[in-house]
Amino acid sequence: MKPIRKAIFPVAGLGTRFLPATKAMPKEMLTVVDRPLIQHVVDEAREAGIEHLIFVTGRNKSVIEDHFDRQFELEVTLKERHKKSELKLLDQDTPAAGTTSFTRQQSPLGLGHAVWCARELVGNEPFAVVLPDVLVQNEPGCLAQMVAAYNKQKSRANLIAVEEVPMDRVHMYGIVGVEKDSGKDAGKAVPITKMVEKPKRDEAPSNLSITGRYILQPEIFGILENQQTGAGGEIQLTDAMIALAKTQPFYAVKFEGRSYDCGSKLGFLTANIAYALKRKDIAPELREELKQLLG
Repeated sequence: MKPIRKAIFPVAGLGTRFLPATKAMPKEMLTVVDRPLIQHVVDEAREAGIEHLIFVTGRNKSVIEDHFDRQFELEVTLKERHKKSELKLLDQDTPAAGTTSFTRQQSPLGLGHAVWCARELVGNEPFAVVLPDVLVQNEPGCLAQMVAAYNKQKSRANLIAVEEVPMDRVHMYGIVGVEKDSGKDAGKAVPITKMVEKPKRDEAPSNLSITGRYILQPEIFGILENQQTGAGGEIQLTDAMIALAKTQPFYAVKFEGRSYDCGSKLGFLTANIAYALKRKDIAPELREELKQLLG
């Protein structure tokens, strides 16, 4: 099997749930502690061995491209002020030349369409899709766990990261059903028997939700090219995966770690606290501040 070398980051969304903060700044550049959301997921991808980062952007998203570029004026100033640690941080976060690509999704037609927009950059090889709205806090990261599970497969396969959600919330997610006798061990690839986009509670095959990380075969592009609109009037990636599942196996990977939906205000704030509490430089003082706030 070909290795997973490329990852698509769909970053063309409007971020309407965070207005007015996202009126002029992409939601992907909102910071969790001191790193933008997009940097967190790029870190996860690079840890998983991803060599080529593909960003599907939209209008007013050029700051994302700037973030992953060199900023010579800043570097010169830091050198003059002997800020060695800051320079080192910038250097390690900057991708090597030729390892990033940017393409436009001209119209907001859904996740499936965003993935399809990257077809020429991916080519004929398997790839990952990483949603910046979702952070997964764990070492190793979620995508690294998925790549490890993928490398154990004996034939071409598609993998989806999943986690359990309350049954009264299944209507908010893509939901998968899995083989009953295969278990749901963390890090294990379990055959998927059914996929449904935002089902009603009594129609859901399980409470395992799709959680913003995918490893897909390139045949998905041919399906997306002719995919009809689905839920919300958008081209849904789940619908295309359902079609591909007729000819290729799909597996669910229940990852280790906790996910944070940073597309919601509550999830974003919770992620900031959780990530800050893992930082030795600020965690002790933050705990004291939280104690005072909670009284």
